[in-house]
Amino acid sequence: MGLIQTTIQNIKDKIKGKIPPGESRSSKWPGVRANYLKDHPICEICGGVKSLQVHHKMPFHLNKTLELDKTNLITLCEAAGTNCHITFGHAGNFKGYNPTIGTDAPVWSQKFKQSDLTAKSKGVSNG
Repeated sequence: MGLIQTTIQNIKDKIKGKIPPGESRSSKWPGVRANYLKDHPICEICGGVKSLQVHHKMPFHLNKTLELDKTNLITLCEAAGTNCHITFGHAGNFKGYNPTIGTDAPVWSQKFKQSDLTAKSKGVSNG
């Protein structure tokens, strides 16, 4: 991501409330984000591959020191109809956060897989 794209993304993130007023993302964030998505290219809840976001388990505005810590990251989608980022990462409210997303993700992932299997056994398509 070039300087212009990074600047545009930072402005979008500030408008959405992802970055608190007076704060800015680390210049290393775009690279960390891109590498994380390369290593974790699917939503860790539903398995989706569209509209992926790298979500901070502990929000950036609550602990800036964890911004680049890979153990504080999880891939979640913002796909229409599912939006795991808001639903699970933020507990349904973008201004909130889910402190247990790390342990919730594998549980919900299993539920999504079971739901897909049940639908397929009944001849119903979920996609």
